[in-house]
Amino acid sequence: MLEALGLDEQTEAVYRAMLSHPRADAAALAERLGTTPETVREAWGRLSALSLVQYPAGCPAGSPAPPRAVSPEVGLEYLLARREAEFAREGQRIAGARAVARQLIADYEDLHQVSSPVSVEHLAGVDEVRTRLAVLTENVRTEVMVLAPGGAQTEANMAASRPLNERLLGRGVTMRTIYLDSVRNDPASEAHAKWLTALGGQVRTVAVLPLRMTIVDRTTAVLPVNSEDSGQGAVALTGQGTLTALCTLFETVWEQARPLGQATRRDEVELDHQEEATLRLLAEGHTDEGIAKRLGVSHRTARRTATVLMERLGARSRFEAGVRAVRRGWLPPEA
Repeated sequence: MLEALGLDEQTEAVYRAMLSHPRADAAALAERLGTTPETVREAWGRLSALSLVQYPAGCPAGSPAPPRAVSPEVGLEYLLARREAEFAREGQRIAGARAVARQLIADYEDLHQVSSPVSVEHLAGVDEVRTRLAVLTENVRTEVMVLAPGGAQTEANMAASRPLNERLLGRGVTMRTIYLDSVRNDPASEAHAKWLTALGGQVRTVAVLPLRMTIVDRTTAVLPVNSEDSGQGAVALTGQGTLTALCTLFETVWEQARPLGQATRRDEVELDHQEEATLRLLAEGHTDEGIAKRLGVSHRTARRTATVLMERLGARSRFEAGVRAVRRGWLPPEA
């Protein structure tokens, strides 16, 4: 009932029991709720983070001493006020995004009103993006092209996409998808990609992708407003000049990508595609976190790969690694 305020069912049950039995300890509450004292203590921790319980003076949160439940009149009013403030801030962000979208529409209309009319539709939030993509792909006639960064795909996303993919490929629609190389390390993602291939889809992978993008029939492209934050929504673009450029971008990446099933090959200096991409990002000054996000791998994997490359180069800094890589011919001078 109170999930919107951050209380899951178990935590709410413990809070209600504390209000009814203010002197009960963890064992007594656990007995009443049919759970364990440890589960009660975990709920205390969550309640403490929400300022719905207070521990006795001198007893820090997490101590065995039972806390005291804060009255709902005080505690829940505080949580409600905080949530209302969050919703207000979200409303301001959406309003700001709409203003940016309107300006983008106006700019494109001014630039292309004669030679290449462009339509820009702002899609606010993940739900609107999914709905628009569903409509586009249901009505596709000939081709879908997808750049899919982010590494391993979630089981929920893969399961949701399977029925639509089956229908499209069954209708003879051409589907080309480019994932990050890192999906080859995730059995579920690789199995999904192979399933697509078996149905007639074409799948390739590349070390780094420039952005997330779906192009339908070479007439409409859906791009994120902010590649770092999918929650800001996306834009659906149409217009001959714009789509020509985006299709060219896709074709360029497609030519560089490796078909699924083709083993990773190392070049003459024994760098595989992911290592080469890591080295380029190192030379550009990206952090381990930034490298991990762009390659779709874990922070630990990115750090380990970067460390190994720096050791192989005998470099003590990322800048030095870039300089040494260029001197050895591992990277072109412009990297």
